Amino acid sequence: MNAPSQLHYDVIILGAGAAGLMCAIEAGKRERRVVVLDRAEKIGKKILISGGGRCNFTNLHTTPANFLSENPHFCKSALARYTPSDFIALVEKHNIPYHEKTLGQLFCDRSARDIVHLLETECTAAGVRIVTNSLVQEVRRADEFIVIADSAEYRAPALVVATGGLSIPKIGATSLGYDIARQFGLNIIEPSPALVPFTFNDEDSATYSDLTGLSADVIASCNGAHFREKMLITHRGLSGPSILQISSYWRSGETITLDLAPAQDVTSALRAHPAGRNESSLKSEFRKVLAQRLADRWVERHLPKSWTNHALEDLERQAHAWKIVPAGTEGFEKAEVTAGGVDTNELSAKTMESRKVAGLYFIGEVVDVTGHLGGFNFQWAWASGYSAGQAI
Repeated sequence: MNAPSQLHYDVIILGAGAAGLMCAIEAGKRERRVVVLDRAEKIGKKILISGGGRCNFTNLHTTPANFLSENPHFCKSALARYTPSDFIALVEKHNIPYHEKTLGQLFCDRSARDIVHLLETECTAAGVRIVTNSLVQEVRRADEFIVIADSAEYRAPALVVATGGLSIPKIGATSLGYDIARQFGLNIIEPSPALVPFTFNDEDSATYSDLTGLSADVIASCNGAHFREKMLITHRGLSGPSILQISSYWRSGETITLDLAPAQDVTSALRAHPAGRNESSLKSEFRKVLAQRLADRWVERHLPKSWTNHALEDLERQAHAWKIVPAGTEGFEKAEVTAGGVDTNELSAKTMESRKVAGLYFIGEVVDVTGHLGGFNFQWAWASGYSAGQAI
């Protein structure tokens, strides 16, 4: 058997996603010889499916407060060095039409393919080599980093791990990044699904699962976090933006609280008119703020024992604090991102380089920095990739 051919570069990047490609572009601009290896048959697979195929590529209102991490200060440096306006300038340079949807979320007008094409074009201009269908078999370090992939041996003084998390395994997510971190002695914050739908417990499933497709404007709360957006009932549980957001703060066995009528007093009319109090009129009031079938079902489950003002006030409180204990989540298969990852205490906040192993970098989702829903995780990918690319 022939020995693998040796290929020498300045930088090897594992992962041709948002973070890896941004890092490659910046390193290439600085005249580094860069190779990007990816196991998929084409680059940017997660970019292509994001935002319903239109890629929510950043958020105008990005701040460090939009990110979860064991060290909430870690993301500040990178986010300050590469801002949403920096990526917007790149989008406009490539004449990509885009729009703001809601809450500062920016989407492509046409397709997520525009963002992938932008990154590919910039990589080409920067002299970056991209190798797809490249399965990494071994990573080790001698006087430099050595990556064995297929029939080639890649060597470089710098290795950047941009392999993403465990979310959406059907498009190729693996534990490679965590495995490499552990191999080199770095600590890992236990990965978990984030921005993920909840599954109902048996009782709630029997009560609500036939209301699949109904949505409501709610405030979802858990562990001090609150999000006001849409909630969607699915055949297995709860989804929608408010639920995905709060899922990042939830832990197994905990309760989530739902305000079904934000800033509204649903029972005020009934409290003001004692003569009209009955189940029918109560349902009528709830239908003003909820879809009819959901309103009726919720009222039937929470019907007051009497029609006194005290009983109606108690029902009002329940409507603003509906308690749900999910059975669990839909897991990594349906999670948009992975929480946890490479411990930020192991990395330089400015360069993303390992504090223990010179020349080893971790960027993007593989790091313990998880954004809220709405373009924030892409902004972390661009910012962390840029920071590493400037340092290599």
